[in-house]
Amino acid sequence: MKVVLATHHFPPRYSAGAELYAYRTARWLRDQGHAIAVVCVESISDDASGAGLRVEREDYDELAVYRLYFNLARTPDPFRWSYWNPAMGTWFEGFLREQAPDVLHLNSGYLLSGSVIPAAQAAGVPIVLVLHDYWFLCPRLTLQRPDGGLTVLPNRPEDCAWCLMTQSRRYRLPDVASRGLVGRLATAWLRRSRSPRVEAIEERRRLLRQALGQVTAFVAPSRFLRAIYISQGLPPERFHLMPYGLDMRFWRPAPSNPAKIQPDRQPSAVLRVGYLGQLVPHKGVHILVEAFRRLSLPGRGGKEAHLTLYGDPDRNLNYVRRLRQLANGEPRITFAGAYDNRRVAEVLAGMDVCVVPSTWYENAPTVILEAQASGVPVITADLGGMAELVHHDVDGLLFRPGDADDLARQLQRLLDEPDLLPRLRANAPPVTTIDEQMRALMEVYVAVSQQRSAAGLPLVVNNQKLMVDG
Repeated sequence: MKVVLATHHFPPRYSAGAELYAYRTARWLRDQGHAIAVVCVESISDDASGAGLRVEREDYDELAVYRLYFNLARTPDPFRWSYWNPAMGTWFEGFLREQAPDVLHLNSGYLLSGSVIPAAQAAGVPIVLVLHDYWFLCPRLTLQRPDGGLTVLPNRPEDCAWCLMTQSRRYRLPDVASRGLVGRLATAWLRRSRSPRVEAIEERRRLLRQALGQVTAFVAPSRFLRAIYISQGLPPERFHLMPYGLDMRFWRPAPSNPAKIQPDRQPSAVLRVGYLGQLVPHKGVHILVEAFRRLSLPGRGGKEAHLTLYGDPDRNLNYVRRLRQLANGEPRITFAGAYDNRRVAEVLAGMDVCVVPSTWYENAPTVILEAQASGVPVITADLGGMAELVHHDVDGLLFRPGDADDLARQLQRLLDEPDLLPRLRANAPPVTTIDEQMRALMEVYVAVSQQRSAAGLPLVVNNQKLMVDG
């Protein structure tokens, strides 16, 4: 089968969860003998391309990768081009006609823009859209406001417009100081005046909703994310629930049984708490640092605790500075820097518990699966797809989203209840492997490739273990 995989970013420069998902998918297809071409956005601030589009082809890990460069700030309307890039659509249509793939695997729409979807339809290529976030519904991707609050859908266009305005301190700080009064007055004015900001949001919603109607099949890794999109009017019969699968062949050390936990983990004298991921506000790392500082040490069981934060400190300097201020020189908190994902098993081997404290509706964080595959219990926020992966008091612990006190209570339990951590570890669930996930995804590929008219007919893929229709 011939597949074009289009994704917002791709390694080696980018290595967050969706990027690694794209890389694992492309590598699996290559290893199974399928023809695969990857298209990704390398830069949206490229001086050489101006308002146009520049393309560089390279071979990366024996994969044909087409890296796209453009300068969003130089386009005629940067906001509109962020979700509907005509240059991207024109290039994609020509590229797909030239490649003539059996399917376009679209890895979200962020940076690529919605114009890729009608371009594929014009080229007669069916589309499998894998949803990792809420970009088609929210310009900020996360359904989270700049003040940290979560958006509840459906929301009014003027609310969305004001949310984008509060990305600027000149709007956000007065709104916070007035306890939301400025925002209420502003949204009323935006609505009555038919502000161009509101019209821009309405157009974004209209164009992207039309584009989603042309998608042949949707893949959602969590029930929560699938329910959000279906609630916005998309047909349930086109959705397929498909958990992420882990490719552990390149882990160092590689697990002997990749679907199950490692049974030989020994208890440590110190409770080793860890975080792996981006050091950015919506990941909630500040909540973890605050919670750790509130622990009563040593615990009733006599144990001390140590917190290690793994993440690139150079990606968000202001936030990392805030984290260091919160840590306040605490010697039991270590900033360990970035790590190679191929070393994730080695990193997790140095932890007793992994904390995923995100404050947004995370879909299905890969780090939770990696921890479970390594026999490391997870403490995560009771929110979004995270809550689907961890069963409270069975194989991990849940805490109230954004609540450092509640997270501290859950961590304190591990210090005060000697039997809790071994019990959680013993109940760690098996994880889906990359082979299981990709066999399910191949069934979707085959089904849509047999419907090249892309007429939006319901798809039925019979894989009860990994996929649920409707």
